[in-house]
Amino acid sequence: MSFKWKKLGIVVVDIAIAVYLILAITSFNQPDELATACSEVLIDIERDATDGFLNEEQVMNFLKANKMNPEGQAMNKVDARQIEETLERSPFVEKAECYKTQNGKLCIQLKQKTPVIRVQADNGDDYYLDNQGGMLTNVNYPSNLIIATGNISQQYAKNVLTPVGNMLLGDKFWQNQIEQINVLSDGTLEMVPRVGEHIVYLGTADNLQAKLDRLQKFYRYGLSQAGWNRYSYISVEFDNQIICKKRKK
Repeated sequence: MSFKWKKLGIVVVDIAIAVYLILAITSFNQPDELATACSEVLIDIERDATDGFLNEEQVMNFLKANKMNPEGQAMNKVDARQIEETLERSPFVEKAECYKTQNGKLCIQLKQKTPVIRVQADNGDDYYLDNQGGMLTNVNYPSNLIIATGNISQQYAKNVLTPVGNMLLGDKFWQNQIEQINVLSDGTLEMVPRVGEHIVYLGTADNLQAKLDRLQKFYRYGLSQAGWNRYSYISVEFDNQIICKKRKK
């Protein structure tokens, strides 16, 4: 009988020690937030191929407008999860992560939506396309983004121009070379380069990567020798061939 009581006592002591250690560790990792005010908000915005729509000042203004500014607030009153949810309601934010530090700072990490094309359609539509096909209007965004003009419906922009924009923006050569895409009435595409006085006809957006690869080789090994202004029209519509129209003298 005494053995059982002794064994039970050991178990109780072990449990008490475990509870003490848990409380001690929790107390160590969570300092007294009642005595700590948020002294600084650190904002880290992930940068992509372009600068995106957001900067640190705009993020803080968005929090203030939604009455979620943590500066000066007691840390135990700052709800990191609620700040994340608030930021993710912004049309420019793809993902937000927020956490508090022991020295009274709030850290915000943002992944923003990346603008890929500005659409200025014949029907009067004027908006930016982001990398996921989202449409952003009434945005003041000074940028040298590719401009898409012509016969562009919103469905066409989302389904066709978004992957085209992502492909061009993902390649430094094309990002620097192409300044405009024009959509013809039949849905086919023309490109206007920054260098060279010619128009590039792509046809449909099918097999676009192969067309761009073929055109890039022609630029490097053909036009670099013949002259960038030798042709007025270059077509890469068909597989394994490039059709050029000479400029009239």
